[in-house]
Amino acid sequence: MPAALDAIAAVKGRWAGVTDRASLDHPAVNVPASDLVAVLRSLKEEHGFDMLVDVSGVDWSVRANPRFTVVYHVFSTVGHDYVRVAADCADAGAPEVPSATGLWPGADWHERETYDMFGIRFTGHPDLRRILMWDEYPHFPLRKDFPLAGIETTLPDAEVVAETKTGAIAAPMMGGPFVASPGEINLTEAEPRAKDESWTERRPKPGA
Repeated sequence: MPAALDAIAAVKGRWAGVTDRASLDHPAVNVPASDLVAVLRSLKEEHGFDMLVDVSGVDWSVRANPRFTVVYHVFSTVGHDYVRVAADCADAGAPEVPSATGLWPGADWHERETYDMFGIRFTGHPDLRRILMWDEYPHFPLRKDFPLAGIETTLPDAEVVAETKTGAIAAPMMGGPFVASPGEINLTEAEPRAKDESWTERRPKPGA
């Protein structure tokens, strides 16, 4: 892990706003959103963290300030080290950070998914649109104020709507809401399960 620690020491010495971030696994730093791309570029081009592993978001709570944080994990294919880079979003009402697609083209889909699930916008992204939900979907399913059982929403696809009674459905689409039995010692039994698991049943093949 020396390469990761050396890289973190270097970016902390270069950008005053970069600080250590508590972590139980990989070395991690907090970075101001305004310095995010510059720090990621330095990690990639000067310290060998050439692979972007993932991008994700955190919604701390509706009462937190800042509410949202974006987390990047970068990896050195030579040193086999990871570094975690976290940036608080500038505005809780319309959270945003700069896009890393100019450094890693693979950030495209990662950032689109984070936008789709959290509503965090990535400025400078070449094609920031939803990747899992349809374009007109009005909610962000991984925000803390999104209920586990979903929100009943009108579906835009006529073929899908024809299969429902009301033309609306609550996400998750299959089986929800999910429930767990409290006090279970057997972790398999304690795992949350859908109230309706009929979609998992084996069905005979057509013509069988």
